[in-house]
Amino acid sequence: MIKSQAQPLPAAAGGAANAANSRPANARTPLCYVVDCDPSICHFISLIMHGAGVETEEFADGKGLPAAMSRRGPDAVFLDVALESAEAIATVAAIGEHGYGGYVQLMSTRGSAVLAHVKSIGDQHRLQMLPPLKKPFETAAIVKILRELKLGEPPAVAGRVDLDEALAKNWIEFWYQPKIDLRKKQLVGAEAFARARHPVHGLLTPAAFIPGAKDSSLIALSELALAQSLAAGLNFAKLGVSLRLSVNVPVAALAKIAVADIVQKYRQPAEKWPGLIIDLSEEQIITDLKLAEQISKQLAPLNVKLAIDDFGRGYSALAGLKELPFAELKLDRGFVADCGTDKVNAPLCRTVIDLAHNFGAAAVAIGIEKAADAMALVSMGCDYGQGFLLGHPMPQERLMSLLRQRTGQKPALAEPAPAVELLSA
Repeated sequence: MIKSQAQPLPAAAGGAANAANSRPANARTPLCYVVDCDPSICHFISLIMHGAGVETEEFADGKGLPAAMSRRGPDAVFLDVALESAEAIATVAAIGEHGYGGYVQLMSTRGSAVLAHVKSIGDQHRLQMLPPLKKPFETAAIVKILRELKLGEPPAVAGRVDLDEALAKNWIEFWYQPKIDLRKKQLVGAEAFARARHPVHGLLTPAAFIPGAKDSSLIALSELALAQSLAAGLNFAKLGVSLRLSVNVPVAALAKIAVADIVQKYRQPAEKWPGLIIDLSEEQIITDLKLAEQISKQLAPLNVKLAIDDFGRGYSALAGLKELPFAELKLDRGFVADCGTDKVNAPLCRTVIDLAHNFGAAAVAIGIEKAADAMALVSMGCDYGQGFLLGHPMPQERLMSLLRQRTGQKPALAEPAPAVELLSA
């Protein structure tokens, strides 16, 4: 909730003072078409774009593009060039004849000669053809393209604001990053992150408003995070999706918050509520496990559980225990990075995953950016994952839009589904 991610910041916003409220009334959300016969590629690119504040429409082929453009023209078209390049050529020619004035981004595993030929067809039709993107590509490649095209919101800028002022003026908003069941490739939860939207400095990370903040301010921020996350869970439930949300709270603040009152006020009906996870930093809690056990027992009747965040360096403090008061151990992103290839990080990840399972807890890998790392984590038995590869932090309304796309459901359903499949099996 109040921690700052080490990864580059995607441009999106949400929560009480969401991006829609901060834009001019006539502002239009950017739109990209994603055309690929592989649905997993479409889903992957859409996740990245949603996190960057860009709407998407997905197509298995290019036949429906001219008709879709008649309804609303996109800012960019991401078009796959398959083994049979004739289809991509026909699509480029069709949208060119339609008078499309946006950008075209070719994607393919094909050789440069084939891509150059398709690009030349686009050039002939006076389309704005971008340099082709070779598959496979990482998340950063899509983010870079969006930023170069100035689509979505700009990345957060540097600045310093007082947390009390940010709270008083409703600058604080919350993003939600998907938590994915790595084996089933299903959305099972989301973690809340705080951001501040300053009228001059723009979008700010916690590094701009947390250092030096008073304890009373951190308590107020934590209470707001809990209340808004629980309210967001209600909205997700109305879509038929029941998600267990995670909120990061400082231990000192947690001891002074009336968690029970907040939960009772904002959660969905108890029989349908999947519960809440409160993340505690390893540094703050690992040396006082008795306090963790005490807090865990107090929160258990509320269906609120604890997790250790950025875990790994405190392994020796837990290895000899018989019981563990945590429902999740979240692997430090420093161990997760390159765990698919790094001979040091791989065994560290496996050790922490095994420790979590020995205590009946779930292992969660954070900061997953590479497909090779995700595959390695699955083979190690890691339960859940978060990271730019699986989904950027995004505003509540954008995550809800993504859920509607995946489920094809209307905003209100009688019974919530336990999970939504976001990535292709």
